[in-house]
Amino acid sequence: MSKSPELIQPDRGQPATAIHLVNKDGFDAWAARLGHGQAAALAGQRFDGSGYQVGIVPDGESWFAVGGVADPAKLSSWCMAKLAEVLPAGTYRLADGEAGPALFGWQTAQYRFTRYRDDPEAQGPRVLLTKDAKAIDAVTAEARAAMKVADLVNTPAEDMGPAALEAEAEALAKAHGATITVTRGDTLEQAYPMVHAVGRAASREHAPRLIHLEWGDPGHPVLAVVGKGVCFDSGGLDIKPAAGMLLMKKDMGGAAHALALAGLIMGRGLRVRLHLFIPAVENAISANSFRPGDVLRSRQGLTVEIGNTDAEGRLILADALTRASEETPDLVVDFATLTGAARVALGPDLPALITRRTATAQAIIDAGEAHDDACWRLPLPESYREWLKSDVADINNAAPNAFAGASVAGLFLDRFVGDGIDWAHFDTFAWRPAAKPGRPKGGAAIGLRAAWHMLQARYGEELAVSPAAL
Repeated sequence: MSKSPELIQPDRGQPATAIHLVNKDGFDAWAARLGHGQAAALAGQRFDGSGYQVGIVPDGESWFAVGGVADPAKLSSWCMAKLAEVLPAGTYRLADGEAGPALFGWQTAQYRFTRYRDDPEAQGPRVLLTKDAKAIDAVTAEARAAMKVADLVNTPAEDMGPAALEAEAEALAKAHGATITVTRGDTLEQAYPMVHAVGRAASREHAPRLIHLEWGDPGHPVLAVVGKGVCFDSGGLDIKPAAGMLLMKKDMGGAAHALALAGLIMGRGLRVRLHLFIPAVENAISANSFRPGDVLRSRQGLTVEIGNTDAEGRLILADALTRASEETPDLVVDFATLTGAARVALGPDLPALITRRTATAQAIIDAGEAHDDACWRLPLPESYREWLKSDVADINNAAPNAFAGASVAGLFLDRFVGDGIDWAHFDTFAWRPAAKPGRPKGGAAIGLRAAWHMLQARYGEELAVSPAAL
């Protein structure tokens, strides 16, 4: 990960290369003010102000940069990201105005996953100056949270198993003065029987566990954040095909989002009593794998018939959501790479959002639209609950048909969230199959910013602090 916290720096008049932002409609008028040689240089680069174009213009013995954007008066998170990706290493400032939202994408554009090899194209940091010094800490924390998600998801399962997720949670707790409790072994089997059942076939090194982090003033509203931590998903005895396993290192993407969100909540001092729950497992195959047709007893007491061992994420989330509900939270937010159905419906860029309350859904949607992290709400249709009926247990974990898979999974989870509790569920892909400016290919925070800005608006910050190292 690009760990440099100096990619955005206060503008104190230090030397920097200027960046001009133009769009296609205004380019001719802007270019008319250039010298002949400068205009010819841009013409030679075929620069016309189209989005994400980058131009270099000679200026005496120096030069300045030009970036194409949709609207120079209304910047987005990503409009300057291409500049951050391709300009030479150095220090830059906007010639006119402030970057605002683009400060985020300027940082994420420079993310590289270098755990296993150095980046052969690394050129050093591109630093952007801003006169809005007060914005630096907040936007840096947010960008680093997104890059933390990418780091965790990009790491393969051998190095990002349940123990590694536990270590990440421990480091987070230490950084922010939180407490952490981890339940394993026989105690896990008794307290979180479905988490244990899903993870029991894994090796001792990847044994299942329930991670619980607590932070904040007990007098503040309780916020529960839950993340699906399936560190690798073979599908269990209902085994996935080889192609279906290739990306299953990302099946802990929900846990990655939850850890990153918890870091933001604590680092920015939200006025909440935070409870973070991560059920961490590997859905492996061995002689003691749970089976199709088995009936598991949940923490809540409901019995669950296993219609499909590859619908394991909802099982571990069910126990974690039950435990979260025991804190009588004001709000529960969970993240999970839960269903292929959500991807068929919405593609990789839009997380499926399921909530009980329309006002909560709208607050998240509005926050996402305002911060370039759009979500799409799916319903919880009462008429589909019958598809989860079981002949031998209280509920089945899989429907007998392929209809409305994301909503049906939401209906399953809904049975394990306490009555009357406000709840928001993100079914996120946590992966970007193709790079876009500011959004590299690979592990991706999708839904994180929507949730974070909704929480900021709902609870407010108690104190402004510099972002802790995530």
